[in-house]
Amino acid sequence: MKLRRRNFLLLTLGAALLAASAHVALAQTTPQSKIGTRLITLGTRSGPNPTVWRAQSSNALIVNGKPYIIDAGDGVTRRLTRAGIGFRDIDAIFITHPHSDHTGGLPALLTVQYDSIRTKPVDVYGPPGTEEIVRGILPFLDVNAEVRMGDGTRTIMASKIFSGHNKEPGVIFQDSNIKVTAVENSHFHFAQGNPAYGKYRSYALRFDTPDRSIVFTGDTGASDAILALAKGADLLVSEVNSVEEFKARQIQIGRWQAMTSRQQEETIRHIVDEHVSPEQVGEMASRTGVKTVILTHLPATADPKDEYSRFVEVVKKRFTGQVLVARDLMEF
Repeated sequence: MKLRRRNFLLLTLGAALLAASAHVALAQTTPQSKIGTRLITLGTRSGPNPTVWRAQSSNALIVNGKPYIIDAGDGVTRRLTRAGIGFRDIDAIFITHPHSDHTGGLPALLTVQYDSIRTKPVDVYGPPGTEEIVRGILPFLDVNAEVRMGDGTRTIMASKIFSGHNKEPGVIFQDSNIKVTAVENSHFHFAQGNPAYGKYRSYALRFDTPDRSIVFTGDTGASDAILALAKGADLLVSEVNSVEEFKARQIQIGRWQAMTSRQQEETIRHIVDEHVSPEQVGEMASRTGVKTVILTHLPATADPKDEYSRFVEVVKKRFTGQVLVARDLMEF
């Protein structure tokens, strides 16, 4: 009886290990079956605080089977695994701006790429600050790399693989699948004399592929540069916010009460001037002639299963095209 039970347990363990190895294999190899352009919204929550239901900002474009990552907020590696996108297949990562909810998952993503026996270069492109972020991550990666090289399982330091690149507005990347164009948006309003003034920028990005054009606003306020960038695009992937809801949420979680009056004033100014309301999203979509709006970078609310239909209704008052609310791991 004991022998039979032990054999059953061994068989069960073997089946579990086999299933686990199959799952890992899936995560290492991006499906190549589809031709054309696929957008997967990996993480759809605005920051900076993480929430259970949504990961922070990240997206994947898969063009003719090749994956490209746009932003790498907290949770990006788990979402990539769920989507079946192989870490070893990612050559290029694009960052819209150096806020933590768009970059906080980058160390984990680069680590898992290295641990997937990645030896080809991986390049991270974005506005000023991108190169510095990657350079700051490399010592962390190299400790792991040195240990693994010491036990003989790896042959190259991580710092030989990963590079960050600060790019000026314009065409920042092009290969056989995509052309990526960046414009500076209005998310960063630093006063002259502020240490960040003139040092950091925030970008909107346009990806032109053989069959589609997709614009990511990034975090932004009203922006003439985005209006020009998004002209005639198939998809406008836009952030959205509500100053009234934001303030109510801050009061609810006790964060508002912890601020000084000056911090409260600057926080409201930041939301009004450096983010877009549903009304502004609708106006932007109407003026650019895009076909579809996808709302993302969604604010946390008291209801974790909030569908944000109220935002859609407001956008549609100004835009006659399709308006969709992104969820993590949706495909468009």
